[in-house]
Amino acid sequence: MIKSILAVISAVVLIIGGANMSIAKTNDWDKTFAKSDKVEVKKVNFKNRYGITLVGDLYIPKDKPSDKMAAIAVSGPFGAVKEQASGLYAQTMAERGFVTLAFDPSYTGESGGEPRNVASPDINTEDFSAAVDFLSNQKDVDPEKIGIIGICGFGGFGLNAATMDTRIKATLTSTMYDMTRVSARGYFDSMDENARYELKETLNKQRTEDFKNGKYAPAAGLPEKLTGEEPQFVQDYWNYYKTKRGFHERSINSNGHWTQTSTLALINMPILAYSDEIRSAVLVMHGEKAHSRYFSEDAFKKLKGDNKELLIVDGANHVDLYDNLEKIPFDKIESFFTKYLKDAK
Repeated sequence: MIKSILAVISAVVLIIGGANMSIAKTNDWDKTFAKSDKVEVKKVNFKNRYGITLVGDLYIPKDKPSDKMAAIAVSGPFGAVKEQASGLYAQTMAERGFVTLAFDPSYTGESGGEPRNVASPDINTEDFSAAVDFLSNQKDVDPEKIGIIGICGFGGFGLNAATMDTRIKATLTSTMYDMTRVSARGYFDSMDENARYELKETLNKQRTEDFKNGKYAPAAGLPEKLTGEEPQFVQDYWNYYKTKRGFHERSINSNGHWTQTSTLALINMPILAYSDEIRSAVLVMHGEKAHSRYFSEDAFKKLKGDNKELLIVDGANHVDLYDNLEKIPFDKIESFFTKYLKDAK
């Protein structure tokens, strides 16, 4: 029983083989997408309230107005780095006239934090607010016109940040996962209380072993090769993270491990408990054919106000909304942020 549970959790967090990664900042263009000639990009550093230094790429339109601009912070997917989907979103929105910041969450990518490859619903939510801190103090940015984009697992953390941080005036979640729900309950809430208790027993035994061994055991995840027998969503993930399309050496999902015991914090902290109190604008976007679609639909049901919208993208699966420019509705995304940031009084 417990092996099957751990297999589910491994698929959930997409933990892939490889050694712990050190922080190695680079100014070279090492993104999984082509560089735009319409924006300027610079590497930036800022700290969150836990004292962890986060590293991001700041995208600024070359044809920028004289007035201060609206800004958007972007992160995700869960286990990805800013050189992947979040950077693509950031660059595209900068081409459309926004200052944007794609950043690596704490403990991952080029950002700081030890041990490496730890997930925390508290700290990863704080990372969004730290990005708002940074953007609020940029000379080109209007601090009253800041939004966020959270992709995959960072869609859930983004909603949690919008619940807490009233400086966030508009939030887009794209192909959202609620990592706390899926860790505690499994896909489609298939894990009952007894199975959850068994999982917690196993993970807490691992804590004891980690302390004794002086290192954190990695969890399993995507295979190095596909057999064709995997669930379709696992094949979709593999075809993004393990191929030239989306592979990046610093991405946990491409070339690293989450720690096994990260799951404990995710089990125990439901991040969307107060999402019904979000007063700012929210656009919840998900693919029609995504296995994860129910996360967005259920999250949207809880939101209140006429400034909330659910957008189901025809024919798109989960990873299509990472990088498929024929599927990601950037015109709609632009109009949403224009309405609630640029044109907001």
